[in-house]
Amino acid sequence: GVREALGWSIIAGLSATAIALALGTCLAFAVARYDFFGKEIISLLVVLPISLPGIVTGLALNNAFTQTLGVGTSIFTIIIGHATFCIVVVFNNVAARYRRMGSSFEEASMDLGANRITTFRLITFPLLRSALLAGGMLAFALSFDEIIVTTFTAGAGQNTLPIWIFQNLFRPNQAPVVNVVAAALILLSLLPIYFAQRIINAPSNSN
Repeated sequence: GVREALGWSIIAGLSATAIALALGTCLAFAVARYDFFGKEIISLLVVLPISLPGIVTGLALNNAFTQTLGVGTSIFTIIIGHATFCIVVVFNNVAARYRRMGSSFEEASMDLGANRITTFRLITFPLLRSALLAGGMLAFALSFDEIIVTTFTAGAGQNTLPIWIFQNLFRPNQAPVVNVVAAALILLSLLPIYFAQRIINAPSNSN
């Protein structure tokens, strides 16, 4: 049971992190580099899921999937649910990096004849790399620990590790296993946060 729950947690965490990296980076690029109508509203909507109570987000997602879309809960709905708040972490990291590095390097690259794709590949992406890595680590840690949203979006038999711990917490015969798993979960959650903090505070970020 522990191994299966760990597997679901890793699948959900990695998938949600991948979605968050793609969408969070695109949103940060649009907000940081362009002025358009509704820019502030989009920024607010991106950050909103992490500021709402988890039970509100979980209920809203459950109703959207089961009532509006007619989709049963599964690992797919867990991933989408986790991605909604993981995007915030990536968006904040990448948007902050965009603000710090300015646009002079990108403008110089395009003045020299590079198109936007080449400029992103050779100039922008290397400058964003540490912010993306830190944002991805924080997003994975956030997803790996999530229990409230997962409760409302998980399908039958698809329990992540936090859900497994909660279900077995009050079973006396499972107490030793739960204690070990909970201690391991704390360590696994702290590692990406620690490394992300080291990356964010690294001196090379100011270059």
